[in-house]
Amino acid sequence: MTSTADASTASTQTELPPDKLFSAKHLPVAIGIIALVTLGAFENRATISIMPTAARALDGLAWFGPANAASMVTFMVAVVVAGRWVDRLGSRTVLLTGLATFAAAQVVTASAPSMAVFIAGRGLSGIAEGLIDVSTLVFAARALPEHLRAKVFATFAAAWILPSLLGPGAAGAAEALVGWRLVFLLPTVLLVPAVLLLLPGLRRVSGPRDAGSAATPADPSHEKPLLPALGLASAVALLSIGGPLAFDGGDHRIAGLASLVVGAIALVATIRAALPAGTLTAAPGIPAVVALRTLLVIAFGGIGGYLPLMLDVTHDVGPALAGISLSVTGVFWAAGSAIHSLDAVQRRFDAAARVRLGLSLIAIGGIGPILLSLEIVDLVPGLMGWALAATGMGLSSPSLSTEIFTLAPEHEQGQATAASQIGASLGSALTTAGGGALIAARHDTLDGAVFALLMGISLGAAVIALTLTHRMRP
Repeated sequence: MTSTADASTASTQTELPPDKLFSAKHLPVAIGIIALVTLGAFENRATISIMPTAARALDGLAWFGPANAASMVTFMVAVVVAGRWVDRLGSRTVLLTGLATFAAAQVVTASAPSMAVFIAGRGLSGIAEGLIDVSTLVFAARALPEHLRAKVFATFAAAWILPSLLGPGAAGAAEALVGWRLVFLLPTVLLVPAVLLLLPGLRRVSGPRDAGSAATPADPSHEKPLLPALGLASAVALLSIGGPLAFDGGDHRIAGLASLVVGAIALVATIRAALPAGTLTAAPGIPAVVALRTLLVIAFGGIGGYLPLMLDVTHDVGPALAGISLSVTGVFWAAGSAIHSLDAVQRRFDAAARVRLGLSLIAIGGIGPILLSLEIVDLVPGLMGWALAATGMGLSSPSLSTEIFTLAPEHEQGQATAASQIGASLGSALTTAGGGALIAARHDTLDGAVFALLMGISLGAAVIALTLTHRMRP
């Protein structure tokens, strides 16, 4: 009789429909995550749109590359610390600390009297981003069941839609009415409602240690040492600073060249130890996923990161119109993520297939911005190509994120997420450092050919990544 009842109960349970992301049970977590990602998205889009204006106002256009790279440099170290902290203490403390750091960074940047202080503020922003990114991803993975991960990562992209549509315009309007400094203060105003929406979800985690992480504490022997991450960040900083010093035509050419040489040596010496073993050869499993994320960011970010500046310089548009590329990015990235999260897509295509499709779209769509920079096509067809590339990013990026949590043991998810974020930040930083050096050398005579070259190199990374997707699973 008991076995019959148990069988009946089991049958009933298996017939129950799976949880919905926005059901009453998961609503506090979902709403909190969406609020947080929306805040970060608005800050990102507004900042990218206004960066050329701020650099000119502070007489620092030659230092555009280092200003972009500053947050990436500090991000590399912050994610390692955040990964350890999350695995040992849980995501709540790390997340709240990151939000407080975010507020401080915005104030420093907004009040910067010089380009040096502005770059320091961007560096502090990178620390905040590292703490927030790792803790948010792990918080989402531990607070929600596994079958909802693809859907919650799709909401990450969807949360970028409104900021991508409104952020550039808001930045342009704020700059025109008050000045560029207001753009960096606006996210601090949005921080309060975001935190209020997040708090109910944070109460769902079990005290100082998240549910699931307390039972199996992180093994210290598996932790990546902090020193290689510091070395890697230092290498990127030296490369980013060396370009403007060496090529902007000033009196510091020798110092700049020395910075480039030392930075290159430091990069070679530390990159292997800072990333999971086997990343440089794309060994199957987590190393291949990290390598693919690095190449993906080079491929996509190497184009999107320079689109606003290219439009501003070569097409003589202001921050609002230059930011239209960011709107395209947000909308179509979200569309790609929505396609990725469909149950039919999840069932029929494995992660490697989704990443292959996404990379193919990036490689094809990225041709549009190259032709736009060379003025072979007009704005609309150029951005149509970019929309295709953004859709590909929406397919690829969440596939790599979910794969990290599939491959990593739960008590090492913080460190695995940190490794993935380091790879992404390294790709972005190297792209920015190389592009920054070229922009510094040509900052008085920038033309479309410079941007076409940068974008062409990035597309090469997409082609290389396409040959490695079969290594994602051990």
